[in-house]
Amino acid sequence: MTDATWQVDGRDLELTKLDRVLWPDDGVTKGDLLAWYRDIAPVMLPHLRDRPVTLRVYPGGIDETSHYRREIPEGAPDWIRRAPYETATNRHTIELPIIDDAAALLWFVNTGAIEIHTWPTRAPALTEPDLVVFDLDPGDEADFPRVLEAASILRAALDELGLTGYPKTSGGRGLHVLLPLAPGADFKTVRTWVKTLAEQLAAGHPDLIATGGGATHEGTLVTIDHAQNSIGRNTAAPYTVRARPGAPVSTPVTWDEIAAGDLRPEQWTIRTVPGRVAELGDLFEGVLAGGRELPPLDE
Repeated sequence: MTDATWQVDGRDLELTKLDRVLWPDDGVTKGDLLAWYRDIAPVMLPHLRDRPVTLRVYPGGIDETSHYRREIPEGAPDWIRRAPYETATNRHTIELPIIDDAAALLWFVNTGAIEIHTWPTRAPALTEPDLVVFDLDPGDEADFPRVLEAASILRAALDELGLTGYPKTSGGRGLHVLLPLAPGADFKTVRTWVKTLAEQLAAGHPDLIATGGGATHEGTLVTIDHAQNSIGRNTAAPYTVRARPGAPVSTPVTWDEIAAGDLRPEQWTIRTVPGRVAELGDLFEGVLAGGRELPPLDE
């Protein structure tokens, strides 16, 4: 299989098996994946910087077994940044990987990582979220137009509160809406706030919206999963490729596209998103501009 040396950020990276096919039905190779991440790095990296990542690794391609990588692996270069974190369960300190540059991103992809998932916090303040995550998770009988409808209802509620949310496809069947958050809140406060808002929306739209805690993947309802706002939980990063047929990408979208109702997650892939970003830029740029405190919700 073809190997190559790429110079990235002043480092020589030895990249291996570039012609290995990772998406058999689509003909997408490891070389294609590495080229995607190299080219998207300028808009993706600001959303990764300082954030611990969880990597989903598929050594043999998307149809083979996978595993999650939550710690820096043995043998990782010492120039890849680490964040120490003491786990709550056994008080064991682990080193979380942080991707601050394109060289680190490509090093992990070369080791088999396809998906990049991020924490809603930045090092070193790992217990203080700077993002509010609304994870709109459709049941197995809910189509994507219902997800878009639920997202529009959420947007209207955020507008009334004077808040701006930023939507993106998950790369799967769902949708994420991220809300930049001012410093000072803890996870419990954020999680309770999201749960309260979700309960209000579910009460007003019981035939469409559900809250987390039950069977979130069944039926026609769209669940707003407040539990994503917990330490150690992670969400697909903006612009990560997903290990699904077609090589879809978690892609920022506009509220106008959501309101139009004809958006489909499978339309945004490693082959179509480059042109979109070239035309529209980073639609998630506003997430990086700093956030607001969460306003009180009417009981």
